[in-house]
Amino acid sequence: MQESVGSVLRQLGPAGPLAVAATVLPPIGGFALLALLGVAGPWLAGHQEVGKLLYVAGFILLSGLALLPTYAQAALGGYAFGLAWGYPLAMIGFVGGASLGYLVGWAASGTRVTQLIDRHPKLAAVYQALLGSGFWKTLGIITLWRLHSPFALTNFALGATRTNLLAYVVGTLVGLTPRTLAAVYIAAQFQDFTARPKWLTISSIAVAVIVVFVLGHIAQKAIERVTQSGAPAAR
Repeated sequence: MQESVGSVLRQLGPAGPLAVAATVLPPIGGFALLALLGVAGPWLAGHQEVGKLLYVAGFILLSGLALLPTYAQAALGGYAFGLAWGYPLAMIGFVGGASLGYLVGWAASGTRVTQLIDRHPKLAAVYQALLGSGFWKTLGIITLWRLHSPFALTNFALGATRTNLLAYVVGTLVGLTPRTLAAVYIAAQFQDFTARPKWLTISSIAVAVIVVFVLGHIAQKAIERVTQSGAPAAR
């Protein structure tokens, strides 16, 4: 017998509402941040080193607690500091936010999520195929996941399932590099939008978006193949 959504959420305890919040809150915060980009960007840039420290600290806290989406915060870094500074600062924020989100998921779930997985053979098989087959495979899966999956919800899920922390951090760093670079680069183009040929700026942005989309699509298909091969056949 399949369990209802309400039953599963009750079994998850505090982890259930946190998972919902990690899904709902970032898009709402993202629209607000993008609307304020023209104000927040120059303010951070004008405060130089203090602005950079505030940017990284805010990135870690707000992304780790699932209050703002990472694409908007990465864009803010590119708009405020350009590509040369915006990219490394955003990556520090990404790794710090991912680590904080992992700890939140780990602490909030206790052993509830792993117990729930153990009670469902199909879930257990999928989990084993994705994250239970050794360090290097786990690292590869997390890297692929980071290419296309929602940041906050992935942090929470991997923390709640007690994923290998080293594989989690390294996979996050590698997997988030393309989309972070694209977001920072695109936002940085608007710093000198009027000083460059518009066709060059627009074509550069289009190429960056296409590359990230293609990488995400490839990653999603790869994960689907692993999941299907690991799941038991339906009876």
